[in-house]
Amino acid sequence: MSTKNFIAAIELGSSKLTGIAGRKNDDGSISVLAYAKKESASFIRRGVVFNVNKAAHALTSVIKELEDSVDGMIAKVYVGIGGQSMHGVMNRISRSMEETTIISQELVDAIRDENFALPYVDMEIFDAAPQEYKIGSNYQADPVGVAGNHIEGSFLNLVARSLLKNNLEHSFTSAKLPIADTLIAPLVTADITLTDKEKNAGCALIDFGADTITTSIYKGDILRYLTVIPLGSSSITRDITSLKIDDQEAEMLKLKYGNAIPEEKEKEKEEEEETKISLEDGREISLSLLNEIIEARTEELVDNMLNQIFLSGFEENLQAGIILTGGGANLKNIDELIRRKSKGRKVRIAKGINVEVNAPSGVVLKDCAHNTLLGLVAAGKENCCAPKPVVAEPQPQAIPAHIFDGDEDLNAKKAEIEAAKRKEEEDRKRRKKEEKETKKKKSNWFTDMKKGLGGLSEKLSDSIFNDDDMQ
Repeated sequence: MSTKNFIAAIELGSSKLTGIAGRKNDDGSISVLAYAKKESASFIRRGVVFNVNKAAHALTSVIKELEDSVDGMIAKVYVGIGGQSMHGVMNRISRSMEETTIISQELVDAIRDENFALPYVDMEIFDAAPQEYKIGSNYQADPVGVAGNHIEGSFLNLVARSLLKNNLEHSFTSAKLPIADTLIAPLVTADITLTDKEKNAGCALIDFGADTITTSIYKGDILRYLTVIPLGSSSITRDITSLKIDDQEAEMLKLKYGNAIPEEKEKEKEEEEETKISLEDGREISLSLLNEIIEARTEELVDNMLNQIFLSGFEENLQAGIILTGGGANLKNIDELIRRKSKGRKVRIAKGINVEVNAPSGVVLKDCAHNTLLGLVAAGKENCCAPKPVVAEPQPQAIPAHIFDGDEDLNAKKAEIEAAKRKEEEDRKRRKKEEKETKKKKSNWFTDMKKGLGGLSEKLSDSIFNDDDMQ
């Protein structure tokens, strides 16, 4: 399938590096044209690239697979950035005027610029979420046009270590893949996952990833809090490997049989035989043992999620509850466990996003693990497609007329070459003329000889067949 207009996006997760090419339709839906992924545990840890060469190789492979599917070239990509060092830091910038002034857009922009210029040790500001502006004793979401002699702007600065962005950019440079824009992964995830009503009423979006858990708090349609902790669903997988099971099989067991609330274990005790699971090496383990391991670790992870909500200071202002996304959200009954531990708080698993998604057969994207990737497509604005280059037939290159200008030796050589060409042409013409004259002489000789022989023939005939002699 060939297309000339699509958005290409890359998400660098701790368990997999995923790429997508999608088209945004007029009705707001997204048509997925291509999807590719590579395991990333060997070069990404807790959302941060630590092996640039391996990351570049994986990027090249993913892009090649996408290009083969769309039958076109990918000129640039949108990239999601996150990781364990990213977090929100509140900052306030104030300005006082000598007299009452109408707040202008220029003044608001100057306050924002001053906020972005704030230095952080070994950190940089990736984005800033403006909060309310305080003018006098009143708070305004949009202060332009309001009269006052003092303004204070509050910002939630999203900061992270410079290494996070540097290693990411080095990976794309090594892969020779231009970046259209670097977008904050938690923000695009929220935009594609949360409803306007949830953002306004107050909610906690928890992205339950492999190595990190990102908590974003919204209230009044504004991002109020963001933090990332270095824990994730891969810790459950590692606990399962304590049963002498390799990582891949442990992950499969978690997804296929795992249960955050294994209530059936009490019933199993009453049965004569417990449910057994066969392993690849021929051994068997009980389902109850597997889920005891899963339950213990999952409870610890949920406790940490809820603790971040408590630390945000917005615990009592989340009327829309908790929305869970990320690969870890696919664990059976994880929402019920959170509901119980949060004393009945509303919990929703974001199995889908705010827009309709049409994907190719066999590509499953409604599993919580791809919401950020789809969010990047929805946020992209520039066409990422480049037409395949047309390979032209090689043409013999003529020597430029000016190549000998200003060089005496080259001019002399040029004169020799031209003189040799002229002499060769004169010799050719002379030889052709000589050959023509030679042919003409031969032709004249043959004609004369024929005429001579013709006259002699007549005389001989007359002599031989003379009537007198016959008599």
